[in-house]
Amino acid sequence: MTLVPGSTSEFQWGVATAAFQIEGATGEDGRGASVWDTFCREPGRIRDGHTADVACDHYHRWPEDLDLIAGLGARAYRFSIAWPRVQPDGSGPVNAKGLDFYDRLVDGLAERDLNATATLFHWDLPQPLEDAGGWLNRDTAARFAEYAAIVAERLADRVALWITLNEPMVVMAYGYAFGVYAPGRTLMLGALPVAHHQLLGHGLAVEALRGAGARSVGIANHYTPGRAASDRPEDAAATEAFDNLLNWQFTDPILRGGYPDLGVDLPHVHDGDLAVVSAPIDVLGVNYYNPVGVAAPAEGDELPFTMTDVPGAPPVTGMGWPVVPAALHRLLTTLKSRYGDALPPIQITESGCSYDEALDDRPRIDYLSAHVDAVRAAMNDGVDVRGYYVWSLLDNFEWAEGYHPRFGLVHVDYATQRRTPRASYAWYRDLIAASGPDGRPRRR
Repeated sequence: MTLVPGSTSEFQWGVATAAFQIEGATGEDGRGASVWDTFCREPGRIRDGHTADVACDHYHRWPEDLDLIAGLGARAYRFSIAWPRVQPDGSGPVNAKGLDFYDRLVDGLAERDLNATATLFHWDLPQPLEDAGGWLNRDTAARFAEYAAIVAERLADRVALWITLNEPMVVMAYGYAFGVYAPGRTLMLGALPVAHHQLLGHGLAVEALRGAGARSVGIANHYTPGRAASDRPEDAAATEAFDNLLNWQFTDPILRGGYPDLGVDLPHVHDGDLAVVSAPIDVLGVNYYNPVGVAAPAEGDELPFTMTDVPGAPPVTGMGWPVVPAALHRLLTTLKSRYGDALPPIQITESGCSYDEALDDRPRIDYLSAHVDAVRAAMNDGVDVRGYYVWSLLDNFEWAEGYHPRFGLVHVDYATQRRTPRASYAWYRDLIAASGPDGRPRRR
């Protein structure tokens, strides 16, 4: 069934989710195991031993969830496709039932006049690929491009925007360097090939997607702006090293065709790779939650910086993350000044916060309102921002923290799977309804 999705000419107010965090049904209809299924079963990895086996049961309840999105008056839904559900081994045979699920999902979005923003990789690497080296293995980039072509061949006629990778920085740093996320390796700077192989996979996937008729392609990068802990030159140098390693490493190769100074050799970067990585994209996805304080490292530290509290003691969310909307404005204007004409239109592909279970969630409303204002201010300063997706539609499985954090506009009772919209849901609905004729946020 082929339906025409809604217009993408308007500002894309939306919500975002990820397959592993909401779908559940991890053992149904031929889905294979991912690195996160394995990680969840390793003692001590996930708070209170939680798993995503059921999560929000979105695999069975997706029509109800799409109705919630439509009820917001949103224009777009950013979801991710589970690679192990489509290609259980990460290569080879395709699982037809897995593709059928996403076919029904994008049809459901079109029926509700919602644009589909599909993310191909949101951290759930098929376990057989990890067994072969994961993102440390250059071959994984080629496997990712094959998977992208399979999915796009089925869905490209109805997907408005494709996101290749979600937050490759997090996969490199938290998954392979620090070991707190799947696959749980602790390689520190030895994880740098993971960054490059993901970006190589991105570039190969861009080509595969365009070959299958994709209309718009981008990547969603996680940006955590560093703020020097003091005026000392040592802290300023550490902040530059932090930004190069965790922010610009994932954007410079795409938009500038080369890596920033990472302070080490990069023998894993082969001739011709950067031409692939820097394939033109239509959208830069910006995921932003908070800045971080940065100080000079102590003697003997493996990294050229130390992360510390943000100067000025701002308020924090339920996750302990500092609330600094001005840092989002500064990030957006920095992207514009750093990349100039090479910067494509931006969409804020994730923005949100965790607080307690309360249905009257005023702190979340305050957070979102302030960050929408920061986006509006950046647009007034000439930054081309064309979308804002709240993380997240639903409370969900929040990785190593299990089900404890609550990020949802909609509360989920995990025992009953009952969905209850919070006050922030009504606030966001009203914000969208009050936006300008082109969907852009109105000036105040």
